Amino acid sequence: MTAPLALLDSASLYFRSFYALPDSMTAPDGTVVNAVRGFADTIARILTDRQPGRLVACLDADWRPDFRVRALPSYKAHRVAEDGDGLEEEVPDLLTPQIPIILDLLDAAGLCTAEAAGYEADDVIGALVAREKTDPVEVISGDRDMFQVVRHEPTPATVWYVGSGWNKVQVIGPAELAAKYDLPAEDTGPRYADMAVLRGDPSDGLPGVPGIGEKTAAKLIREFGDLQALIAGATAGDKRIPKRAATNILASAEYLAAAPTVVAVAVDAPVVLDRDDRVPTEPADLDRFLAIKKQWGLGASADRLLEAITTGR
Repeated sequence: MTAPLALLDSASLYFRSFYALPDSMTAPDGTVVNAVRGFADTIARILTDRQPGRLVACLDADWRPDFRVRALPSYKAHRVAEDGDGLEEEVPDLLTPQIPIILDLLDAAGLCTAEAAGYEADDVIGALVAREKTDPVEVISGDRDMFQVVRHEPTPATVWYVGSGWNKVQVIGPAELAAKYDLPAEDTGPRYADMAVLRGDPSDGLPGVPGIGEKTAAKLIREFGDLQALIAGATAGDKRIPKRAATNILASAEYLAAAPTVVAVAVDAPVVLDRDDRVPTEPADLDRFLAIKKQWGLGASADRLLEAITTGR
């Protein structure tokens, strides 16, 4: 079987590590490094358990892209730092200093990172999935938004959902996604995005359509095939749509016109990789890697990552 391309939703993974591990994990100078160590351990497990031939750590170049804010001003508005101008995300004080350390560790290890100016990591992942024609793709994320990228062809793409950690990872492909949400078996990924538009997501500032929760949204998408057909049905007075739901859909016309741009990943994002995405067999700079390990007290986490790169494959 062809070795997979692993795409890491980096922010999702290091945020999860930050909240899952104690802040008693510190460097010699007292800097908290729980997110760094958890992130390194996660990559080591991915390399060891999944044996990817290629790996890309996908990054946010812009956490709240202008094109999404123009479409829907409420998008992530509640996450803007209180003293910010809309450009700064509110990030826990103990996490902020750890992000540059993570990037330095990836660089010294020789692992590929990617971003796209003006886009989020979700878009980087979506674009890399869309362009992949050779290897199966495994997206590692704790964000359900990524379910929309699952597919059968031209190569399978699955989401390895780590919301409860790697030991309890859920592998979500089209069949699993269709079963989990009772969605259509065809084009299940895009239909999940349609359902997400209707359902909304308060954590992203998406209000959704009033009165339409997840189950109703999935049922309507399954019945009509996609969001645009559902809107057309509501406009035409289709009796398959409950009267209250139809009224709310029509009343939410402005939101429904804007939200797909916000929810759907931008598969045409101009992704730039910082290096070849093939997993190295040795770190790019061993001396620097070991210096980072020592400076930040990364201990066994750095050792496991180094071992996964050099002998774990």
